[in-house]
This record gives sequence, structure tokens and C-alpha cells, in this order.
Amino acid sequence: MSERPDTEADRTTPSGGSAHTTDLLIGGMTCAACVNRVEKKLARVEGVSATVNLATGTARVSHPATVDVDELIATVERAGYTAELPAPPPGTTDDAPSSPTGDEPKRQDHDQGGDLERLIFTAALAVPVIMISMVPSWQFDRWQQVCFTLATPVATWGAWPFHQRALRGLRHAAATMDTLVSLGVLASFTWSAYALFLGGAGGTGTRMPFSLLPSADDGVPHIYLEAAVAVPLFVLLGRHLEARARHHSGSALRALAELAATDVELMERGGNRRVPVAELTTGQEFVVRPGEKVATDGVVVEGGSALDLSLVTGESVPVEVTPGTVVVGGAVNSGGLLVVRATAVGADTQLARITRLVTEAQAGKARIQRLADAVAGVFVPAIVAIAGTVLSFWLGAGASGEASVTAAVAVLVVACPCALGLATPTAFLVASGRGAQLGVLVRGPEALERLRRVDTVVFDKTGTLTTGRMSLADVAVADGGPGPKEVLRLAAAVEQGSEHPIGRAVVAAARREEEGDTRLPEVTDFRAVAGEGVSGRVAGHQMRVRRPRSSEPLPDALRRAREAAEHAAHSVVIVEIDDRPTGLLAVGDTLRPTSREAVREVRALGIEPVLVTGDGAAPAHAMARQAGIDTVHAGVAPEEKERIVTALRAEGRCVAVIGDGVNDTAALASADLGMAMGGGTDAAIGAADITLVRDDMLAVVDAIRLTRHTLSTIRANLIWAFGYNVVTVPLAATGWLNPMVAAAAMSASSVLVVAHSLRLRSCAPGRPQTGTSPAPLSSPSPAVAGHGHPGRKSDVLSN
Repeated sequence: MSERPDTEADRTTPSGGSAHTTDLLIGGMTCAACVNRVEKKLARVEGVSATVNLATGTARVSHPATVDVDELIATVERAGYTAELPAPPPGTTDDAPSSPTGDEPKRQDHDQGGDLERLIFTAALAVPVIMISMVPSWQFDRWQQVCFTLATPVATWGAWPFHQRALRGLRHAAATMDTLVSLGVLASFTWSAYALFLGGAGGTGTRMPFSLLPSADDGVPHIYLEAAVAVPLFVLLGRHLEARARHHSGSALRALAELAATDVELMERGGNRRVPVAELTTGQEFVVRPGEKVATDGVVVEGGSALDLSLVTGESVPVEVTPGTVVVGGAVNSGGLLVVRATAVGADTQLARITRLVTEAQAGKARIQRLADAVAGVFVPAIVAIAGTVLSFWLGAGASGEASVTAAVAVLVVACPCALGLATPTAFLVASGRGAQLGVLVRGPEALERLRRVDTVVFDKTGTLTTGRMSLADVAVADGGPGPKEVLRLAAAVEQGSEHPIGRAVVAAARREEEGDTRLPEVTDFRAVAGEGVSGRVAGHQMRVRRPRSSEPLPDALRRAREAAEHAAHSVVIVEIDDRPTGLLAVGDTLRPTSREAVREVRALGIEPVLVTGDGAAPAHAMARQAGIDTVHAGVAPEEKERIVTALRAEGRCVAVIGDGVNDTAALASADLGMAMGGGTDAAIGAADITLVRDDMLAVVDAIRLTRHTLSTIRANLIWAFGYNVVTVPLAATGWLNPMVAAAAMSASSVLVVAHSLRLRSCAPGRPQTGTSPAPLSSPSPAVAGHGHPGRKSDVLSN
């Protein structure tokens, strides 16, 4: 049975206090060794743990209340890096949760601007030096002195960021990729200066041949100014391209964050007026004109139109809305004029919760990346030791000083810990943004790793495989009891407190029967038992609405009605009045339009579908036949669902559970992977690892395929990152790599890793889109704490 790692829950510090979580923007990190150092430095503070992401330049820090933010920032600065709090996103209040996404692009643009100026200056001086050094026929009298004059500002000012960070690391007894670059530049430049002024390489008329491969000693003293300028040139160029690629990797999430409207047209008695969206409050009504964005989540009060939800839920087909329809902020009005009443604003909107959930997911770290970071922690010191050993070996073997220095410099320059640090986070950064576009929200990299291994998917029926929008099909009553209308009215009074789709259908039918009077009798002593039913006292009667038992005796009228309903694949509930079965309600549900196709696609991916439901055997098997599922467990209580999942895992299967209700919470939490429908309950979403925002079962297939694409990309990145160093370092040590070529190879290594991850942006699972309304994510609720599960992280949407 596979172990399911615990995710973050309501954590406590070693001292027993609750832990706070703070996001910090970290500056000055260049490779995985930097990530390792920042994490270790923060972990030395009592009660503090941190996860640092090189791709986003952020740190998620868990710390006790006794450790304030200033102390965390000071700790990072003592490690030799910069740290600051991200600015709050536009349109939110100061106390709203901030996200690094809004601040990072500005910081990156500023950094890229300064690096671009340095890159242009370095290229203008370095290119002539490289060309003259490589082509002997272009070498003129005193060309060495001219190249030295051009190379000096490159090796000093052009490479200054590397020298500065290397010196800062030295002060803190740390070595990073900048240490390798700085040592390589200084060694090449120092040797060249020695050869030029003291070694006889500065004579008039001296020509220096160039070769990419080692050659026999020709008796001509060599200078390596081309290496001294090529190393900073190629590394600056590589980092500039890498930064641009990393910026593009987060474009999907930034586009999501930028969907929010900046202003809104409020409806007021004195006339409409346009105000910043931050001034909008719950309950106010606002106008959405054609072409405008819906300012915030709400309900349509007047008008009708079609809304484009493609970037919010992944729906490519516009959704028709009418009065009473729930709408989400960020949707674009592509039709008529709408009047909407705000139901959520600021950080409580679905768009803000999606953005926050994706941002939190990107703060996670896969197990394989932790291994890569651990390797990177000792990588740079090991490379420095190897370079020193290579230098000593060649000198001891009788090689010339210049050949020995060349081999040592090539080892320093060719090693690339940066690719190790970027291999996983860049791929997950792109994948999580693409998933948000497809309506699939992944909690963290660990969920992707588990989803890859899934071979069995357990589907809930009501609200998952089916639409969950049930309607009353029949009311049957026992002889000598109240009539159908009275039984329905009393049952609906009890079901008012239920969130189950059957309960909602019963209440809706009763209100329609009341001919416009929406009032139902009050209920007292209300009690709900998950998977069983509801009970309470209504109009002097003890009422109970429950699911039927398999072999219970029923009055003839109710027994016949039950048989007919089950044959028609309808769900049945028994209505008891004063502990006597008095009525039967048959409620019909329909299969989602894409459920059958989703089950077929899941089978094609090598995964076995299983249906587990609390409904009776007849409706469960009827719905399973429609969906194409062979294995069915019917009449299952919530605790039995968990036992079924546990039994499947005990057989060695890796199990994913897809559900939407409170009765699915235990099964979701006990599975290897939990998926919750976005329109489900807070408890279900809180227990799940993946939330399907799009109300479409093909989103399950999209999630699986995106996961497989992502993990294959990560594997390829890591194979390249490790394999590159395994191959190139020995080549450099044996003298088969020129330092200039080594610098180009090292720069290209990181760029290739990021560029390969960017391919996930075009990942198109290829599924038909439905024009259904979006599944609104459950609103935060204090009651969710009661539905938690030991060892599991409370969902961000519920916190």
C-alpha cells in the first residue's frame, strides 16, 4: 500500500503554538545552492521552516508568532541575500492576503533592465576580443595589449555581479554558481596578465593559434583573454534568456490575476457612478455593459447575456445567464446589459481564491526536487575541489602551466548547478498555470507525483458523475396517511437544512407546489447524519427523511413505488412521520454530458473506474451502465466508502477518489489522491488534492494528461541537468573542453531546461467544451474545521 505524505495542516510549532505562514520575495539567488542555503539559514531559527522556489524567487516560511517578519528578513540578509514582503495585489485592502505574483514581474523587469545594459556593454567589448583571439590572421601588432585593454572592464565591471555575490558568499562561508563563474574569470584573466607581462606573450608580432581541442605544446605562450570575456558574456546572456523564459512560464497565472476589473459602475438612487472596484461591497448592485468584465462574484438581477469564462474556468463556449444565475468576477460580458448584485468581494471572490490556490501550489516542492537541492548543496564545493585537483594533477604530470590552468578553468565554468534548481519548479510553474486555464487546480507538486501512479479511480455518483441538479419525479404515500402534498411539505421543511442535492430538489418542488409562497414550516431539533438522512420536529410531528434499507418492510404502496423508481434509475428516500413510514419521494438525476466519454478516456489511460455511492443497487447499476462502469458498490455509508478505498490500497492499488459532498470527505482524505468538484462542499474541497473548477468530467482526463506531460518534462529536465554535469565535467578535467566553449555550454544548459518546460504552455488535452455554468468554489466557512481529517492540510479556499 502506498504511503500518502501528510500535507500542511493547522500546524503547530515545537513549542505547541500555532504557526504563521509568510511569503517573502528573495533576491540574489542564482542556483539551487542558493535555495539550499536560504532554507538552511531560516531553519536554524527556532520553530521556523521554509520552502524556497528558485523559479519564482519566493520563499514560503512557516514560523511561530514569536518570530516576526523583520527577524525572518534579517535572517535571509545574513545569509547574503535580500528579502522583502510582496506588495498587496491591486484592488485589495492592506490586510488582504498578498501574493508574490503581482510584485514579481516588476522586480524582474527592473533586474532585467540593469542586466541588459551590462550585457550590451560586455558584448560590445567582448566580441572583438573573442574574434581576434580565435582568428590568427586578424591578429595585428600589439593585438594582445588591445585585447587586454578591452578585456579589463569586462572581467571587472562586466563580471562584477558574479564577483560581488561570490565575495558575499565567501563572507558567509558559502559557495554558489557565482563562485564558480568568478573563479573562472579571475583565473583566466590573472593567467593572461601573467603571460602577457611576465611570460613573454606580449612581444610585438606574436601570433597565437586557436583550437577548440587540446593540441601539443607549440612553444608559443598563450593568453586566455577570450575565456575571461566569454565566460561573463555567455553567462549574462544565458541568465537574460533564462529570466525572460521564467517570466513567460508564469504568464498564465499573471493573466488570471489581471482578469480582475479595475473599476465598476454602481447603481444608486441618484444615478449610476463609476468607482474603483475596491470600494464595492457585498449586496451592492452594479452594471455590466457589453464588452466589460464582471467586477466581482454575484447574482444576475436584471438582463440576459452570454459570458466568456475561458480564462476563469476553461470553458471556451460562452455561458448564457439570466436573472438568478450566479456569475464570477473576471468573466467578459459578450452580449446584453446586465445588473448584478455582489455576493463576494476582494479576496473572497472565486478568481482571487483560484489565484491564491495556484500560488500556494507553486510554493510546494516535489520530493525529487528536494533531492536535486540536496545535491546542489554540496555541488559547488565539490566542483571547486575537483578543479583544484585537476590543476594539481596536470602540473604534477608535467603539463605546462597554461594547459593546467585551462583545464581547471574549464571545470569551474562548465559546471551548472542552476539547471538542477530549475528542472522541477519551472515545469510545475508552467503546468499549474496551464491547469488553471483548463479548470484544474493542483494543490502542489506532491499531488502530481501521486496522480502519475494512479491506477484506480473511485467515482461518487450524485453531483460527480451526474449533474447533481435533481428534480422530484414522484411522490407516493401509504394508505391512511397524509396526502402527497402534505408529505412533500413536511419533508421539505426538514430538508431545508440539508445541502444534499436530493434535499435541494425536494425543497424546490415543495415551494413550486406552494404556488409562489416560498415559506415552509419551521423545523426544530434538526439533525443530519451523513449518508443516512435528516430528522427534526415540524408542526408537532417527529419527521425523518432517510435512505431506504435494503430489506426493510414497507407498506404495499411504498414498496411498489420503490420498485418502479429503482427500475427507472431514480433515487429514493423514505419519509417517516412519528417513526412510521408514510411517504416515498423519488428524485431523478441525469448523467453529465461528458461522464461517459470521461470514463472511456480514463480506461484508455490504463486506469480502472469504480462507482461507489450511497444510493440503492438498482439506480446505481443503472447509472453505471450509462457511464460504462463495471465495478459498482451501492448502498455504501460514508465510513464504508473509506473502508473500500483502504481495501483497494491494501491490494497494492494507487487510488484516486472523485467526490463533492461531506459524505465523500473521509474517502477523499484516505485515498492516495483526492479530487473535488469545484461546486462541492467546503469539506470535500478541503480534503482533496485537486479541485476541478470546470463543471465537466473531462477535466479529470485533462488533469491526468497534464500530469503525465508535466512529469515527463520534469524527468527529461533532471536527466539533462544531471547528465550534462556527469558528461561535461570529466571532459573539461581531461582538457577536451575549451573554457569559452564550456561557458557557452553552461549558459545553454539552464536556458534549455526552462525552454523545455515552456512547452507545457501549449499542452492541449483536446476535449470538447461544454457551455455549462462554472462551478463556484465553496466560500470560506468556519464550519469547515469540523470536517477536517487528521494529518491533512486544510484547503486554502476553506481557510
